[in-house]
Amino acid sequence: MMIRDEAAGDEAAIGDVTAAAFADMPYSDQTEPQIIERLRTARALTVSLVAEEAGEIVGHVAFSPVTFPSGETGWYGLGPVSVKPDRQRQGIGSALINEGLRRLKALNARGCILVGYPDYYKRFGFASCPTLKVEGVSPEYLLALPLRGPVPSGIVAFHPGFYGDAT
Repeated sequence: MMIRDEAAGDEAAIGDVTAAAFADMPYSDQTEPQIIERLRTARALTVSLVAEEAGEIVGHVAFSPVTFPSGETGWYGLGPVSVKPDRQRQGIGSALINEGLRRLKALNARGCILVGYPDYYKRFGFASCPTLKVEGVSPEYLLALPLRGPVPSGIVAFHPGFYGDAT
């Protein structure tokens, strides 16, 4: 398996992998492929990586900028991350996340934020942070990984593409 940057022509395969990965997830509203497409359209995919094996895309991860009311910059949101259902639990998602975090560090990012299961993401160093908030998200599922400096406080705003607007 190799991890590489998303390339022109990968869009449909990324959408298919993402749709399949989230199809049976009770917490999903099935909009993850559209989120990625809206982020791509808005040129907000700071890091977009695919896992490829034998010419087939088997996984994808996206990182996009987040904002804070304080104007703090250099923070990114992780997600969606997806792996084909028949390839899950084989380390592909972890490899995508680790490479994406490595790329963020190379960009001199200040940190990364996500909404997800603490038990899964703590292996990458993410932890809940009581100083952060996202409307409608229970605090234990809002996780941060500082890469350089402290975690800011306040309301985290993910890119509008997460909410149906690609501006």
